[in-house]
Amino acid sequence: MTGEGATAETPAIRTADLTKEYGQFVSVADLSVEIARGETVGLFGPNGAGKTTTLRILAGLARPTRGSVFVDGTELRPDDQSLRRRIGVVTHDSMLYDDLTARENLRFHARLHGLDDVAGRCEAVLETVGLARRASRRPVEFSHGLTKRLSLARALLHDPDVLLLDEPYTGLDQRAGADLAAALADLDDRTIVLTTHDLERGLHHCSRALVLDQGRLEADFATASLDSDEFEERYREAIGLEPTEMAVGET
Repeated sequence: MTGEGATAETPAIRTADLTKEYGQFVSVADLSVEIARGETVGLFGPNGAGKTTTLRILAGLARPTRGSVFVDGTELRPDDQSLRRRIGVVTHDSMLYDDLTARENLRFHARLHGLDDVAGRCEAVLETVGLARRASRRPVEFSHGLTKRLSLARALLHDPDVLLLDEPYTGLDQRAGADLAAALADLDDRTIVLTTHDLERGLHHCSRALVLDQGRLEADFATASLDSDEFEERYREAIGLEPTEMAVGET
């Protein structure tokens, strides 16, 4: 889907001098990037690098102090609900209600989006994330991994062009992480931006890495040709860390 006046070459997301300040603290500083349609891009960096703030601004959940975000060539403004509906977001807040079942949660959010065929769409996304057989259970009964998958289903309800994921693997065990990875692998037709501290997972999912440190973009590179050691080396170099020193006695 492309916006009015957009072409196939129009970036799915473009930021221009994006800056977010909290008093004297600069969380994001002059961030200007373009993300093409269908790219999966990872935001990497240490704690406090500005990853979550950047994602919240891209989602329209926070306003920049200066600069702009463009989605499919149109500037994202807080009152533009039609443009925000083209974005799906998974944050640390699941936006789910524990007194409703998984299916009831999705139907509630589907009605908020004004979707047609609420029941059919909800069943479709439950299948996508592998929760169809658990749809009659409440989120309070779910493991952390299942809750993450239900949050992803909620974000997919309105069939967004852009999917924004904030630390999707945090708190997941190996099996839950693998299940979520499988669900995300089926979404390669979307533009995805995710933040993660998990370099291995990030390398697996992302075709491109943006490395932030103290609010600034320190590196922007493709990941396809990199193995995990090369990727970690590029990441450490970008944030100014020395290569890991060998322990005494290692050769």
